[in-house]
Amino acid sequence: MKEDKFNADATTLSVDLSEATQAVKDNRFQDALTLFEIILKDHPDHIDSLYLASVSSRYLKHFDDSRQYIERLLLNAPDMGRAYQELGHISRDMGNEEKAVTHYRQACELNPALLASWNALYQYFVKNNNRPAADHAEQQIKKLQALPASLLYIDQILNEGRLGLAETKCRAFLKKHPTHTYAMSLLSEIANRLGYFDDAEFLLEKAVEFKPNDGDLRMQYATILRKKQKFTKTMEQVNILCNQYPENLVYQAQKASEIMQNGDHEEAIRLFDGILDKNPYNFSTHTSKGHAQKTLGKTDQAIKSYQSAYKIKPDHGESFFSLSNLKTYSFSSDELSSMREQVQRIDLSLRDKAYFHFALAQGCESIGEFDEAFLHLEKGNKIKNDQSKYSIERMDAELQAQIDICDEAFFKDLGSGGHQTKDPIFILGLPRAGSTLIEQILASHSMIDGTLELPNILSIAQGLRGGDIYGKLGNYPKSLRSLTSEQRDEFGKRFIKETKIHRKDAPMFTDKMPNNFRHIGLIHLIMPNAKIIDARRYPLDCCFSMFKQLFAQGQEFSYGLAEAGSYYNSYIKLMDHWNKVLPNKILRVNNEDVVEDLEGQVRRMLDYLELPFEEECIAFHKTKRSVRTASSEQVRKPVNKDGMGRWKPYAKNLRPLLESLDHDLLMRDDISLINSRVDY
Repeated sequence: MKEDKFNADATTLSVDLSEATQAVKDNRFQDALTLFEIILKDHPDHIDSLYLASVSSRYLKHFDDSRQYIERLLLNAPDMGRAYQELGHISRDMGNEEKAVTHYRQACELNPALLASWNALYQYFVKNNNRPAADHAEQQIKKLQALPASLLYIDQILNEGRLGLAETKCRAFLKKHPTHTYAMSLLSEIANRLGYFDDAEFLLEKAVEFKPNDGDLRMQYATILRKKQKFTKTMEQVNILCNQYPENLVYQAQKASEIMQNGDHEEAIRLFDGILDKNPYNFSTHTSKGHAQKTLGKTDQAIKSYQSAYKIKPDHGESFFSLSNLKTYSFSSDELSSMREQVQRIDLSLRDKAYFHFALAQGCESIGEFDEAFLHLEKGNKIKNDQSKYSIERMDAELQAQIDICDEAFFKDLGSGGHQTKDPIFILGLPRAGSTLIEQILASHSMIDGTLELPNILSIAQGLRGGDIYGKLGNYPKSLRSLTSEQRDEFGKRFIKETKIHRKDAPMFTDKMPNNFRHIGLIHLIMPNAKIIDARRYPLDCCFSMFKQLFAQGQEFSYGLAEAGSYYNSYIKLMDHWNKVLPNKILRVNNEDVVEDLEGQVRRMLDYLELPFEEECIAFHKTKRSVRTASSEQVRKPVNKDGMGRWKPYAKNLRPLLESLDHDLLMRDDISLINSRVDY
């Protein structure tokens, strides 16, 4: 009966929405508004109804009502470009041109396919003699105007994240126009976002063949090749771009970034300097140069690069965040004031707003302003959480599937097999648990190459899902049951081959992708002799450290205290399972033990790896090598206790974390501390 009611409600909503939408098209705005109000009584957060109710109210000159509808919409869809475009229209119609422009700018940043916003910006820039900005807007207008109306619509809804509808309409368009390269690029972007990287690569390869001089297409192609770890082919495409368009600084910067990603940071810096010689006001290049300098441990130089970026563009949130992410930088009072001012701007992009909030959190903490610091943490994490749509229930189900499928009988039935290599050392666990410290220690050994957080295991796991991209059907890890001995061997060899580019000449190498803990069963099947180190840290320290960190990508579970705590519990549960079904396979290393007894833990790890002790592992902080994670500056210092108990000044705010964590994992005094300081 409930299902019947749901279907009936959905049908009623569809009919009412269709009627109301038609009323808008017919310019019957009062009729439309009446219908939308009826819909919103039963569905108060319905995005399309809120948007079109705002449009209808604006045409009726009910500007306050129009704005209120959009504000309600943005609570549920904070990155919807059309909503900011509508705010621009409201401000324009009310005679506030400056405010309108700020909204149009934000609309275009969130959704570059909004023609009306680009037109408004172009007119404003021309009127104010801003020729470079006008030229850029005009270029975007011509590009969008050249598109068929159906493709423009697909582009718009794709930028709003409506992937299913965008895919359906894009495939229908390509059936009629199979060689339309822009449609191919849109479908490839949809495939990319859904994780179908092979499809994305195929589409872009064909599109580039049809239009070899289209720089945007080739750049998109290079990007997907990079994502698939095809580094040689990526570089080939970037070099073609630079040869075709030698004066294009965007392509030159991309080449420098690719070189940096491949480990040659000195050469990348040289190329960045060449770009800055031609355009010293290129703020993004200053920031990229800072990243390369940071990775090499040239902190003072990195600071100057980041400062140069924000001096050129004061609302460039990434440059401020990059300074805070050094973990050793102290903001001046002027810098803090500037950040506080910028983060209040209504036209600030969500991306920059998140950067500023996380940077301000670090800055406020350093001067003892813990209440303000936590306020910024809450706001920054909310932005990221809203964007991720992370589900505790979905993640719990995914991790539970590993336990259900990969039991003792599973490994017994499959028997021996896989590639017999002893090269890889997987350092896994949770982010901020000390994996970078362990990697830096081990990479200081003459027989171990330290690499990166390698995505190769995740890529193999994704491939085993088949068409079940979201894991809803449970294809993976069920698909592990059908792997033949030959397939397991091939997957292991593939891993070694694909990761070779990151290695030098040591017989062993590290892979410190934290989330590989989800795939230990797969790792064991394809490389049974691989070593696995489980990096652990006390839950309150670990989870709060995750909550404080804005990650470059992924780690969506970290953007909420309850989410972080729940994920920690699930991680412990899964690791307990792996230790049960694969006894003596995994070495657990507690961060607190490393801090208390560095040499003892180093010897313990080297014994597990069957390697001789080397003093260099104790002096890991003196190692001259690239470190690319959020902990890069911290691991260049001797082991210390600075990271312990950093959550305590925020104890009154941590009830959601406490409630989500298994109390058996916590010290009683810490439970009491949080409970005693909670504001009821």
